Amino acid sequence: MPKFLKPGKVVIILQGRYAGKKAVIIKNYDEGTADRQYGYCTVAGIERYPLKVTRSMGVKKIARRSRIKPFIKVVNYNHVMPTRYGMELEKIKESLNLNMFKDPTQRAKSRKAIKSILQERYTAGKNKWFFSKLRF
Repeated sequence: MPKFLKPGKVVIILQGRYAGKKAVIIKNYDEGTADRQYGYCTVAGIERYPLKVTRSMGVKKIARRSRIKPFIKVVNYNHVMPTRYGMELEKIKESLNLNMFKDPTQRAKSRKAIKSILQERYTAGKNKWFFSKLRF
């Protein structure tokens, strides 16, 4: 069976705190590692989506409603559902340190870096589906 859970693939988290949230795979481990002996991936997603913006709103209100709150997580393959969408990852991969899960300060820095990248993509109007809330 071909491997289709590759970096850049947009997935939906199915279990846990972020269930129902969209995320993008940053790094995948198909065979697992010594500490995690199952297939898993590192994902970056959106915990709080931007709100609807209308033309009549002021600049401050638009800026406030356009904020994004991201998350970074290690997720078992059994707890993600792939979508047909993909996302370019060059900037995200450069800004992330893959040892961030061992140190909380590194994790916070990575989250801030991802927030700025996602915010930039949202304001540019790219990947529109990724930034809209899942309705279910």
